[in-house]
Amino acid sequence: MIRIVIAEDHQALIDGIKLALEYEEEITVVGEALDGEMLVELVRNKEPDIVVTDIRMPKCDGITATRIIKKEFPNINLIAFSMFDQDEAIDQMKKAGAIGYIMKSSSLKKLIEAIKSVSKNKPYYDDAIITKDNLTKEEIILSKREKEILRFVGEGKTSQEIADLLFVAKSTVDTHRKNILKKMNIYGKTDLIRFAIERKYDF
Repeated sequence: MIRIVIAEDHQALIDGIKLALEYEEEITVVGEALDGEMLVELVRNKEPDIVVTDIRMPKCDGITATRIIKKEFPNINLIAFSMFDQDEAIDQMKKAGAIGYIMKSSSLKKLIEAIKSVSKNKPYYDDAIITKDNLTKEEIILSKREKEILRFVGEGKTSQEIADLLFVAKSTVDTHRKNILKKMNIYGKTDLIRFAIERKYDF
């Protein structure tokens, strides 16, 4: 059973989510919060598997609440549920520790998919955000060697394996990986693998 907590400052939306989840045997709502402070306290008391949180909330915003929760409970995964698709909001939630981001304009079916995915530690992002990212990332210029490394990353190879294939030092591969992360404005191994697979670069 996936135990979730919902944080949203509109009770009607919380009620709608709970209604949609009533038919999901794998998911149960163990608590709800109308502001960020209430969310943090609720998580401390309930220790759910997943937190679904809005970004803009009274007393403590979703970004700050996410940061606090991830620091205290690293194993709890968080999903942003927001009306904002600005890069800044998405990046801030990623940095805070969220591995899912769903737009409120999307169907509740998408939210359910996100909950199930994130419960398995698999990142899940709204199609609208991925499409937007695609448009942005296609404009980024990677060097020939960076493209080679990104292709190998997408195939699941480690830095040492890539270094052996390219006859270079592992530190060289690590440097290229860091440069790719910086250019693409993404964070960490999980995002790098996801972008390598989903962006379908023409190598």
